Amino acid sequence: MSSTTPADSGAPVIAVTGASGRLGGRVAKGLAERGAAVRLIGRDPARLPELTGGSKARIGSYGDEEGVRRACDGVGTLFLVSGHEDPGRVREHQIAVDSALAAGVERVVYVSFLGASPKATFTFARDHWYTEEYIRGSSLRYTFLRDSFYQEGLAGMAGADGVIRGPAGQGRVSAVSLDDVADAAVAVLLGEGHDSAVYDLTGPSALTLAQAAEQLSRFSGRTVTYVPENHDEAYASRASFGAPEWEVEGWVSSYEAIAASELALVSDAVPRLTGRPAQSFAEFLEARPETYAHLRF
Repeated sequence: MSSTTPADSGAPVIAVTGASGRLGGRVAKGLAERGAAVRLIGRDPARLPELTGGSKARIGSYGDEEGVRRACDGVGTLFLVSGHEDPGRVREHQIAVDSALAAGVERVVYVSFLGASPKATFTFARDHWYTEEYIRGSSLRYTFLRDSFYQEGLAGMAGADGVIRGPAGQGRVSAVSLDDVADAAVAVLLGEGHDSAVYDLTGPSALTLAQAAEQLSRFSGRTVTYVPENHDEAYASRASFGAPEWEVEGWVSSYEAIAASELALVSDAVPRLTGRPAQSFAEFLEARPETYAHLRF
């Protein structure tokens, strides 16, 4: 572990996992800009950002019990970005929580998912519920950020052929931008009164995939369409990817969760936490043209 934080600074340390990723990196930067003592945790220190007053620690994975414990030594709050989808993800989360506790961490802010439930249609959302329950059963103070689908991902649903395919029916999804989630997370990490709180982080409205396609068409200058599929068609259209069955089930069930109206909730948590409106999908597309560059001829 290397550190540029003065050992005698006395500032409570906030550890950010996944700090080389899209969300963790944004959160780490936001904390550093506000003068927080930040420890960046990731698998490859060379990929972690350079932040004033920050320190770095390496772990192999969330299942690396000793690595997580060492990385969390002297940490007061852990920002726990959920691990990559995997059949063993819940167990890895549990090991990370246990290791943080062993290191003396007192509080965890966990990035969960909208509608997390043991019976959620979206299979990966079930992992988040089991992780939440494990954290609730520990002695940690906690806050759960239940993010909706990211607007970045919504833009990426359209293939290079300009078609969004999936069994979402006419259901709606309240997609949220990564920037809004990061800003909300920074507010929670630095603020008071968030213990035992669950925040649903969503965009300001919920769209059907047909409406998302219309907006992608307007900004990309290319006709983008939504083609509804049934369950079997969705599996068949993804067979060429050669992905394992559990992963394909997650992909398909994400659309089916939209169809079931499980992702249509619109919350005011982003404006309450950040003090500004949540970004709409149209505003996001205007600001982030690179997210639909694959649609341009």
